[in-house]
Amino acid sequence: MPVALLSVHDKFGLVPFAQALAALGYELVASGGTARALSEAGLAVTPVETLTGYAELLGGRVKTLHPAIHGGILSRRSEEDAAELGAREIRAIDLVAVSLYPFESALARGAAEAELIEEIDIGGVALLRAAAKNFRHVTVVPGAEHYDEVLEVLGGAGDLGALRRRLAGIAFSRTAAYDRAIGGWLAGTPLRYGENPHQSAHFQPAPGEAPFVQHAGKELSYNNLLDLDAAWAAVCEGPGGELASAVVVKHGSPSGIAWAPSAPEAVRLAIAADPVSAFGGIVALDRPLDLAGALALGDLFLEVVAAPAVSDEALAHLQAKKKNCRVLTLSCSLGVDPRPRMRSVLAGLLVQSPDLSVAEPSAWRVVTRRAPSDDELSTLAFAWQAVKHVKSNAIVLARREGEAFVTVGIGGGQTNRIDAVRQACERAGERARGAVMTSDAFFPFADGVEAVAAAGVVAVAQPGGALRDADVVAAADRLDLAMVFTGVRHFRH
Repeated sequence: MPVALLSVHDKFGLVPFAQALAALGYELVASGGTARALSEAGLAVTPVETLTGYAELLGGRVKTLHPAIHGGILSRRSEEDAAELGAREIRAIDLVAVSLYPFESALARGAAEAELIEEIDIGGVALLRAAAKNFRHVTVVPGAEHYDEVLEVLGGAGDLGALRRRLAGIAFSRTAAYDRAIGGWLAGTPLRYGENPHQSAHFQPAPGEAPFVQHAGKELSYNNLLDLDAAWAAVCEGPGGELASAVVVKHGSPSGIAWAPSAPEAVRLAIAADPVSAFGGIVALDRPLDLAGALALGDLFLEVVAAPAVSDEALAHLQAKKKNCRVLTLSCSLGVDPRPRMRSVLAGLLVQSPDLSVAEPSAWRVVTRRAPSDDELSTLAFAWQAVKHVKSNAIVLARREGEAFVTVGIGGGQTNRIDAVRQACERAGERARGAVMTSDAFFPFADGVEAVAAAGVVAVAQPGGALRDADVVAAADRLDLAMVFTGVRHFRH
């Protein structure tokens, strides 16, 4: 008779699953509360302690951590393993169903440390890993969502070997995510709160050197770190050399970006690009912040100021004038980190390589009768570097002012491109006259080009690739705009 070991914290669907297993001829073995739930449902169940010879220890902390359990799971079903188990009166276990203690949900609701420690599952993780390792012989069931499929295949409707292998992969992914959550809690930094005050949050740094040092201000919040990540990625992709880069970020998207011959000038221009949006934002620059740079911040209320280094004079000034403002130092290498980016979705992870592409005007294709001038092309290169950091749909209007480059109107996060264009033009106002425009994706219609031409824009860079590219180019020619196709898209969701 095959043996099924059930040890689940979440009892959803447990009884029907166990009833079906029993009907398929499985002997049910269960631990603690799982055994009680099955017994109360009228099912014949063998308590784990019958196999181990030990009652639960330490208030339930130790139940299944025993050779009689793990030996039964890990047996390779060879003659040698069978003889060894037989000599010790250990039975092979053929199916293991486990749901872990809800550590993640306890962490999410801000449970106290003592409760969190008790919600760290040890035996369940060990059971999942053991069963998954021996997937050639054992069916691991890492959650109630797999009950129906397991029963169908056990009943003969599918390939059991393929199912076992796939569920083993899911089980290891589950234990890896579980351990990451625990490791992040232990190694991480508690934050003031999440996106809203009723949400708890913490920061889990990657292994290695601390990514930043905080020198002043209140503790960081979840939103501060999201904005800091966006700001640092944008500022660290500046041109370097003789031009300093500064950026203001608000709600995850830049409100102003500037490249200028000095850090103080870059800071002033980035703030002036949209002073209304800059209020309560984050300012980042790619040069050490000295007193002149700190003075360039003026009286503006800011959440965070970040730079590769901060002088003692600048720090003293900020502490005196902006005592709650967080002052951080980071390495610019973080802004161009080649490691994959991850986001949690649908109880899983999306993983992708970072968008580290840079503007390459020499590879762009002029598609209009008028080619951009040298000044227009260099400003388009600046704007193209800026637009990749703006939330899609993204439009950037930019100008050259002396030796400096600055955004004058940014439209981002819109559900259609024409609204992003209108937003950018509205924010630019008269500064749109003589400016250039970049778009993170193609224009599906000519209306966007017509709108910026009416505002006074003289040159456009966009990826191209729309069904109506010819209509868009014809409109640009009619309006005497220069247009280039970059061949690269920069969606940022």
